Amino acid sequence: MLIEESIPAALAGERLDRIVALIAECSRSEAAGLISDGAVTVDATTASIGKLRLVEGQVVTVDTALLPGEFVPEPDAAVEVPAVYVDDDVVVVDKPAGLVVHPGAGNMAGTLVNGLLARFPDIAEVGERHRPGIVHRLDVGTSGLLVVARTDRAYHMLVDALSRRDVGRVYRALVWGHLDNPNGVIDAPIGRDHRDPMRMAVVVDGKPSRTHYRVLHEYREPAEVSSLECRLETGRTHQIRVHLSAIGHPVVGDPLYSGVRPPASSPRPFLHAAELSFDHPVSGERLRFESPLPADLAAVEAGFSD
Repeated sequence: MLIEESIPAALAGERLDRIVALIAECSRSEAAGLISDGAVTVDATTASIGKLRLVEGQVVTVDTALLPGEFVPEPDAAVEVPAVYVDDDVVVVDKPAGLVVHPGAGNMAGTLVNGLLARFPDIAEVGERHRPGIVHRLDVGTSGLLVVARTDRAYHMLVDALSRRDVGRVYRALVWGHLDNPNGVIDAPIGRDHRDPMRMAVVVDGKPSRTHYRVLHEYREPAEVSSLECRLETGRTHQIRVHLSAIGHPVVGDPLYSGVRPPASSPRPFLHAAELSFDHPVSGERLRFESPLPADLAAVEAGFSD
């Protein structure tokens, strides 16, 4: 898989091998191996020196397919899979908050994928080896619905449906403040924050991103907050959280995007994937699933009043 990143100001002056390790989520030694194997380019030119210092705006491309011994997750029956729909082609899961979707840096076991492999071993060769069956993801702190593919045909058809924006994804969110309009569209490109590469942000060189929102309710005590329904047209990393923060209404309880404020609190970002709809990859039937607001978020909202 090819990964391409433009060097932000925060990483200007850093060594190429460290930047490759960040981009590819691998060790420094593995990054050095990728560079020596010709798997890394800088501004479309193959790079061979790991100690090369990069400057802001340079474009680094990494071919992660050349990583030695690509990690393959193991089945783990101890990980619960809260499936709400199962057939021979797809599984729809209502993911609880706190459960990582697939293995990655810092979370190599105990993920949803490990549980899926124990219950549905047929997904092992579907999609990408380190996250078999996974068509789309939810952040670790986000609860709600996601679809998993059990066959290659289902995987490719669902991935294509996502790219065509034919998969319906609706989220419930609680945000700070009252919005000027009861309905709206946030159309702003999202990419890595130029000042902090660990965050996403609205940036001029980001990828096109659109979020539709509708105000469900406004509360005034003990603070002004609004309950929203958000519909994704695109699916960028942290899209809803970034877009709402960018317009001055961050998600309540979101520490990364300025959503933690007194006098109210939430145990996690108040974001829940409440509705999922898609055409079945074999039958073509339109499937629609709903997930009620989990108890922890319902309790947070119940603490507000008009």
